[in-house]
Amino acid sequence: MAHERTSIDLNHAQFGSRSSVSSTGGTAWLGQFLPRSAQDHRFQTGRGLADKPAWFQAVSPLGKMPLLLVGKETALFESAVICEFLEEIAPGARLHPEDPVERARHWAWIEFASATLNSIAGFYSAPDAAAYDAKQAELAGKMAWLEEALATGPYFAGRRFSLVDAAFRPVFRYFDTCEATLPSQNMFDDVPKVRVWRAALAVRPSVQGAVAADYRDRLTAFLRARKSHLSRLMAGPEPTGSARHTTTLEESRPGK
Repeated sequence: MAHERTSIDLNHAQFGSRSSVSSTGGTAWLGQFLPRSAQDHRFQTGRGLADKPAWFQAVSPLGKMPLLLVGKETALFESAVICEFLEEIAPGARLHPEDPVERARHWAWIEFASATLNSIAGFYSAPDAAAYDAKQAELAGKMAWLEEALATGPYFAGRRFSLVDAAFRPVFRYFDTCEATLPSQNMFDDVPKVRVWRAALAVRPSVQGAVAADYRDRLTAFLRARKSHLSRLMAGPEPTGSARHTTTLEESRPGK
């Protein structure tokens, strides 16, 4: 039975971005899916998570993005859950392996993506050089684990795009933004397969359309506003019109 589905993503929060890449082929985990689902979703944007409307608070138990409304009464939350639901109901090619062992392995690496985003939060919030270096080393270690897990490419499991790919693009987007104003963080020097994977995801149309056109400016403004060691390294003129969006990105972290 078909149901109207509305995805709520206020100003494209980072975990909502993950769902974007999964579901619409254009709008980061809900817009990275495939074009097969695009006609079933309307993305409601324009407000930050610091300005939660009453209707949103009434249907979102955790107060986080993304949120998928199914019909008039059912609200699904948590990006991985939404992705799995869309995978189950959408026609066409599957994004998850059919083999139960391989499917479980993919879910494990999706959880690893969430843990990596937590490490990134520690990285951009590190108050001094010592904490910054420690988090940078932690992230380099995570990239080394990924290097061992990757197949021959271009995607996580080879030539077929999967939910693991959707989960990791928001991870790489942070580094794209940092490297636009800073030298390379050296986390990718010894992981050639990860570099190929990152590049392949960056040029996929569904990934490119998963966030707003000004997302890098907004993320740059958010990182500069953290008053952290990374903020000081990135010190410089703010992108025009970016500062007002910083709260949204902060609240997209787990626990917000």
